[in-house]
Amino acid sequence: MTLRADSRAGADDPVIGRLLDGRYRATSRIARGGMATVYAGIDERLDRTVALKVMHPGLGDDDGEFAARFVREARAAARLSHPHVVNVFDQGDDNGTIYLAMELVEGRTFRDVVHAEAPMPPTRALALLEPVLSALAAAHRAGVVHRDVKPENVLIADDGRVKVADFGLARAVSTDTRHTATGGVLIGTVSYLAPELVVDGTSDARADVYAAGVLLYELLTGTKPHQGESPIQVAYKHVHCDVPAPSEVAPDLPDYVDALVARATCRDRHQRPADAAVLLHQMHRVRQALDSGADSDPELAADLRPRQIAVVPEDTQPEDFEGLVAPSDAVSSTSTSDHTTLLPTATPATSRRSAAPDRPSDRPSGRTAGRPPTPARAAAAPSRPRRSRRGLVLLLIALLVASTAGLGAWWLGVGRYSTVPAVIGVDQATATERLEALGLTAALGEPAYSETVPPGDVIASDPAGGQRVLSGGTVTLMLSLGPERYLVPEMAGRPAERAATRLENNNLVLGQVTERHHEEIPAGTIIRSDPEAGTELRPDSPVDIVVSLGRRPYDVRDFTGRPASNAVERLGQRFRVVTSEAHHDSVPEGRVISQTPSDGTLFRGDEIRLVVSLGPELVTIPRGLRGMGVAEATAQLEALGLVVDTAQSQIYLGLGYVAEARPGSGTQVRKGSTVTLYLV
Repeated sequence: MTLRADSRAGADDPVIGRLLDGRYRATSRIARGGMATVYAGIDERLDRTVALKVMHPGLGDDDGEFAARFVREARAAARLSHPHVVNVFDQGDDNGTIYLAMELVEGRTFRDVVHAEAPMPPTRALALLEPVLSALAAAHRAGVVHRDVKPENVLIADDGRVKVADFGLARAVSTDTRHTATGGVLIGTVSYLAPELVVDGTSDARADVYAAGVLLYELLTGTKPHQGESPIQVAYKHVHCDVPAPSEVAPDLPDYVDALVARATCRDRHQRPADAAVLLHQMHRVRQALDSGADSDPELAADLRPRQIAVVPEDTQPEDFEGLVAPSDAVSSTSTSDHTTLLPTATPATSRRSAAPDRPSDRPSGRTAGRPPTPARAAAAPSRPRRSRRGLVLLLIALLVASTAGLGAWWLGVGRYSTVPAVIGVDQATATERLEALGLTAALGEPAYSETVPPGDVIASDPAGGQRVLSGGTVTLMLSLGPERYLVPEMAGRPAERAATRLENNNLVLGQVTERHHEEIPAGTIIRSDPEAGTELRPDSPVDIVVSLGRRPYDVRDFTGRPASNAVERLGQRFRVVTSEAHHDSVPEGRVISQTPSDGTLFRGDEIRLVVSLGPELVTIPRGLRGMGVAEATAQLEALGLVVDTAQSQIYLGLGYVAEARPGSGTQVRKGSTVTLYLV
């Protein structure tokens, strides 16, 4: 991870130039945060550039929490193999200097993009957010929650690659995911904290979904949804105020984009997407609507938009929200005409008593208090029984009206609703049976993958269990497809240029490509894949391939003039050697006269021809030359390839007959040698 190098970092930084663990040398400072400083550096062992995240001195002297976060970041990132997650290569402690060695991403952060481009069109915002959700989905499938998703932790490389960085707050979902350090202090960035993190300090994948929704809001509007003069005020708004619709700032946004932001940032985490993979699926639906040019899609918007949830009274102040922590069960509810209000049962607002002053008719007046009745009153006494009966009737009527009104209010507020039973983790038939037993109708929503819920069982319901729905209403069930796995397609024998597309069609990514020569598989064709075809993998898992370079060419060595036996042995290890023999006056017998070809390259099994010397060719001087006419003798010798010369013998008489031949008859000489005939 990295931004651009910080030019203000000077020689006064003791880390710059230092060699950590004899391997990593920091060259320049990139950024400085509250816990660590990031440097550009060199891995001198592997000769590659890296980013070095070095914890500030002194932070490792506490109870070990900060150092543990460093180790946790390395382990969390190491569990992920995803193209949109910054790789962590190494983690170490060099004499108290705790560091991480990470992938160096030259580029900018999402914060830079917000400053430069926001507010931006929804298609651009969703295109930027898609790789972020893809990375978070991979983390959630691996059981890791990031817990600090914010623009500063999303990097855009110069080549356009988007990388999610900084898993320093990451925790495994199966472990205690309280978001506090020692002393109960919240760790994280308050502008992106989900309400449940503020209230009780716990988190799961839905906390990352909330932060991603805030990030989308910021890309669409250029502003943060909740702002305040202090962090506690911002945190208070996360708990008590819905994220506004982005269209309030950017009026041209379609209604379904507003609904997507509302769903992702719903304060009721049970109404948020279960993890980043579900949010990614919902985002794809929104992108399809945008690509179709729809200015509005009420059906999609209604499907995405969460149900109206409870809010706190508007007159409640942040200072009444002690510690930003309230037990989830310490609430009571009251209904109004347009919303439901949740009030803390122990707050001063709910303990206040409004006692109206006694009505004047209920108080004795100063004139009559304590006086005996006048005669007129005494005279009227006989009519009191009738007034008492009339009062009783009026009282009964009032009670009947009050009961009817109360019953009507109960029916309108509570009575006409049923509570959705818990159906998560049961099969479809059982869930349907439970709903129908309460007079509710079960409907099937879009299924989703789950690493923990078996296929066919319910992973979510809408409304969720424990929430209310109109009696006779419909509850939508989302069934599990089981773990999301994809088969590695058959890659061997396929063109390598189509490998990436073929893997993407199976929701996998191309990993390392190795090239090797192969005597039978043509160049550019895949030899094999790792894992092999038919293996089930998580989405976005890398698949390595080995690609053929074709037949291996071998250099041809020239053995001309060398012993033929040696040439045949050496060349025969790779090539097919064909030999022939010939006489040669200058090349000794058994050596190579010529080689075809004698240079260049050939493939294994190609033919090389060798001509092997038989030495000089010899001929025998024929017998019977003596007494033979010179013409006839010359013809015989020349026919054998010999050169004839004549001379007069000592007894030369001019007769023209051979008296003697030198070399003499029966002698072997090289072809082309000269034979002298002596004549008489």
